[in-house]
Amino acid sequence: LEFRRVLFRSPHAATEIAMRKTSLLAGVIVIAAVIAYSQRANLAARVLENGLPARLGADRIAELEDGLHLALCGAGGPLPAPRASGPCVAVIAGKSLFVVDAGTDGVRNLNRMGYQVGNIRGVFLTHFHSDHIDGLGEMGTVRWAGGANATPLPVYGPDGVERVVAGLNMAYAQDFSYRHAHHGDAVASLRGAGLDALPFAQPAPGTLTTVLEAGGLKIEALSVDHAPVEPAVGYRFTYRGRSLLITGDTVKTADIEQFAQGVDLLVHEALAPNLVNMMHEAAVKNGNTVLAQITHDILDYHASPVDAAETARDAGVGHLLYYHIVPPLIIPGQKALFLNGAEDIFPHYTIGEDGVSFSLPAGTDEIVMTRKGL
Repeated sequence: LEFRRVLFRSPHAATEIAMRKTSLLAGVIVIAAVIAYSQRANLAARVLENGLPARLGADRIAELEDGLHLALCGAGGPLPAPRASGPCVAVIAGKSLFVVDAGTDGVRNLNRMGYQVGNIRGVFLTHFHSDHIDGLGEMGTVRWAGGANATPLPVYGPDGVERVVAGLNMAYAQDFSYRHAHHGDAVASLRGAGLDALPFAQPAPGTLTTVLEAGGLKIEALSVDHAPVEPAVGYRFTYRGRSLLITGDTVKTADIEQFAQGVDLLVHEALAPNLVNMMHEAAVKNGNTVLAQITHDILDYHASPVDAAETARDAGVGHLLYYHIVPPLIIPGQKALFLNGAEDIFPHYTIGEDGVSFSLPAGTDEIVMTRKGL
């Protein structure tokens, strides 16, 4: 009889049982949440104890196969953007780490990507606009005190880099003494504090200047056009048959097309005139004369996405990576406006974001995106 009673229980009774089970489950979840909240410090400590050794010991370079590799530690320009920090490009040749430009948050993004800042072999500046150098002091400090380096960070750049380096060394002089007094020679030897300027003359149009050559790597500088900003250069990296070129800030130039011929990866700056014009019109409507002037002026010394695509097509490069993105891309659909038809000119492209990474393995013609962003 009891069995029959269960089989033919009314729908109301079944609903009541389901509600009781749901209430019981909810109660269990609430109790578990309360316990977890009360033990949150212990749980966090466990996570940190287990994760910190691996995190602090992370070295992305050790995981890379031999070849030429690139990671955007900053994909943006001078305007704040959620996924595009100040201009910063990490280049790894074999096991050697170099950085081109040192914009805001670049050094922190390197850490987020698993690169040890203490291992940076040198920084190469394209020019001296503030957004390309405003993270340089921090980069030198982290490399020195965080990596126990006994020599200053080498900073390569066209003539004028000496003034930048001297100014930052002066600004950080008191910090050097504080850290040395606190940590001593074992961590913060004064011999390794600061930056060391390594200037070179801006290359003549149509020529390359070899800035560094060692261990199968050649780094060459080429002139670009960012007038009235002078000097201004880009850099070409060649290692074991693989190559990439980073333009820095520039308009479209014949030199870039010439020296990008056949490179595997062209990293080209890009400003979208159509989007900047929208900003200009909004500034005029709002009576913001300063922003209106800026958005008018910046159009004449940057390349557009279409310019970059034409250069990539005409130079026969393997892949085009847009960086120094202006203005910030923050709403859905804006990337299509940014490109403005460039995708039809050269379809093998990536719009850069912080963390985007590529590998060019030695002895192959492969171009591998290894990371889509942070």
